[in-house]
Amino acid sequence: MTNRQKLLAVAALALAATLAAAPLAAAEAPAAPTAPADLAAAHAAVQAPAVLDQVGRFFAHEGAPAGANGAMSQAAEANAAAAAAPRPVGSTVPVYTLDPSFVAGTAGAPVARAEFTATEVAAADGRTASVWAVRQDGGWHVVNIASGSDETDYAARGAAGGGGTVFREPQLNAWYVLRGGRVLPLDAEARASVGNGGVSLAEYQKLVRQRYGDKLPGSAYDRAGLGGGFSTTPQAAAGSGTAVGPATAAGALGVTALAGAGLAARRRRARG
Repeated sequence: MTNRQKLLAVAALALAATLAAAPLAAAEAPAAPTAPADLAAAHAAVQAPAVLDQVGRFFAHEGAPAGANGAMSQAAEANAAAAAAPRPVGSTVPVYTLDPSFVAGTAGAPVARAEFTATEVAAADGRTASVWAVRQDGGWHVVNIASGSDETDYAARGAAGGGGTVFREPQLNAWYVLRGGRVLPLDAEARASVGNGGVSLAEYQKLVRQRYGDKLPGSAYDRAGLGGGFSTTPQAAAGSGTAVGPATAAGALGVTALAGAGLAARRRRARG
């Protein structure tokens, strides 16, 4: 090989490396924020009397004796819901989920995108639930109630640790924060995924591409209707919740598990 050929080969390799790194360098920008006005509107939706009544009924069934299988008279349900006296706690937060465009390596794609908002609601006895809302038809609508307060808890944990984009990889029930070009774990599932010290953004992109690259929307896997692959829509972490307005949940989220879920379908979520 001549010197000129060697130089051309080196230049080609350098160019290829630059092009391969470009999408990840661009993706280090924070995910697009949710406007404060939208967060305020979502919070107002949670405060609607009809929604708080539904949350009260959620708590009523959650506190039902073991083996009751959700069976409860209307009067008992109404009394238990009233006793729960649910009230919103703290601020409504956007919930970011791993972006399939980032998995695919699309130039400029952020690691995660906002999928819905979450508001912590507490019962009089201290139990908590996370109320999810999405923007649909020009307004914000509540679509799901999930036990616990993972969404707001992890957002607060990320902020307290120095900020960054807190996001989840729902397929693993893993919560991370992207900070300083590194993907850092916030729960046990995330630590099992990236280790205690986290990984670089480039390393994380390789991981998720290995996991889901052949299962993205439009892939042969997706077209075959196979389950267990990459989902582009919100899923309750490590368990299901209660759909508020099944038609709204189905239309806005496209989540079968939420669209048909009833009060008896909920499960407590694992905590890291």
